[in-house]
Amino acid sequence: MEVTPAKPLHVLSSSQFDRPFLDHMCQLTDTIRRFDKSKEGLMYLQGLLAHRRAMLYFTQPSTRTFLSCQTACQILGMGTNEIRDSSTSSERKGESIEDSLRTFSSYVDVIIMRTPVPGLCDRIANLLDETERPIPIVNAGSGPDEHPTQALLDIYTLNRSFVRNGGIDGKTIMMVGDLKRGRTIRSLSGLLSNYRDVKILFVSPPEFRISDDLRQKLQQKGQKFEETDQFTDALRMADAVYMTRVQDEYDTNGESKKVDSRRFHLKAEHLPLMKSTAVIMHPLPRREELDVAIDTDPRARYWRQERNGMWTRVALLTKIFGVDRKIVLPEL
Repeated sequence: MEVTPAKPLHVLSSSQFDRPFLDHMCQLTDTIRRFDKSKEGLMYLQGLLAHRRAMLYFTQPSTRTFLSCQTACQILGMGTNEIRDSSTSSERKGESIEDSLRTFSSYVDVIIMRTPVPGLCDRIANLLDETERPIPIVNAGSGPDEHPTQALLDIYTLNRSFVRNGGIDGKTIMMVGDLKRGRTIRSLSGLLSNYRDVKILFVSPPEFRISDDLRQKLQQKGQKFEETDQFTDALRMADAVYMTRVQDEYDTNGESKKVDSRRFHLKAEHLPLMKSTAVIMHPLPRREELDVAIDTDPRARYWRQERNGMWTRVALLTKIFGVDRKIVLPEL
């Protein structure tokens, strides 16, 4: 009798996560980080998934996310293969993306994808679910629509930042920049709706306001938010300031150059306006929207945020493969 393979745990959208999952992920990531304190701990982690292989299909330029995901795999002992340019594969011969990725799924146990094509991760996950060997798909950035693993590390960073200040509940989160095309904004906004009494301040030029579909989703969830172009007023109210760059890679006719975003740049002169307990975040890479002089301010958390991404993705992989239950600190 033929047995239908169980569908794997895909990571495609921040909408699939609820508050218990987020709380578990934060606790799991905290525990995993403690293994980094000793050689024995790291060797233990390396043995958890040494029998698994990962494909990193990154056909959109990436440095941080690629290295973060690759290193997360290596920490767990996973072998990795990579495609960084689809022109080096049979896609150049006319093979469809779907056929290419179905081929790759024969060789590995998970595909981690970063692509400029909106919705591609979902399409591949649905396709593989109907094959004889379904494997997990992890969306590491899909066009301008979603970036769920970034949202998870952002939540983890916020949680750690506010651990002595009541957690994320009740906080005002300010998001600044190209909110229309910023996939980190879309994913993080969705996750924040899992927390009590959170208010989001969307601060941008009129041309870069959040899209109608995101606005409608937040309204349906009952998420409190406000859209404004009053940058300094919002700074005074914010518990966290989440800066983003202009996403001009999605321009069709150089439209980003027509928008003056300079008054939405965070500079050292703005720091006195902010709460002493506030935190400053950025998904990186940054441009002129975040002054390098702010790096030394104790409220700057973006370098910690970047490193948190590696450990959050380690935790996520253990969850995908069901070895998270083995993350119990041994006597080291």
